[in-house]
Amino acid sequence: QVQLVESGGGLVQAGGSLRLSCAGSGLTFSSYTMKWFRQAPGKEREFVAHITWTSGTPSYADSVKGRFTISKDNAKNTMYLQMNSLKPEDTAVYYCNAESNGAVWQNYWGQGTQVTVSS
Repeated sequence: QVQLVESGGGLVQAGGSLRLSCAGSGLTFSSYTMKWFRQAPGKEREFVAHITWTSGTPSYADSVKGRFTISKDNAKNTMYLQMNSLKPEDTAVYYCNAESNGAVWQNYWGQGTQVTVSS
């Protein structure tokens, strides 16, 4: 059974920092591209960042580039999102996602963790 569990969300003032974690079980991270998405109230879910597990190559949405850093710990099967210089518009539920790289498409989501940035 595949599980992705996010943690690390919370309430922070604008300009502050948070680090989100996504711990995975039941899947081999090296076979997936791991991603962070977020969904603000009344808005569609949007891409934040992704990392290719084998090469570690990151990619970011323009809105977070230079402020957020995605990283991974192979030994712990865990992905992180370091969020610095947070803005009120970063307020959202943040979701971890795993999308398979192989011939058979598989896609998994975590339950989400709330990030609230106060002005």
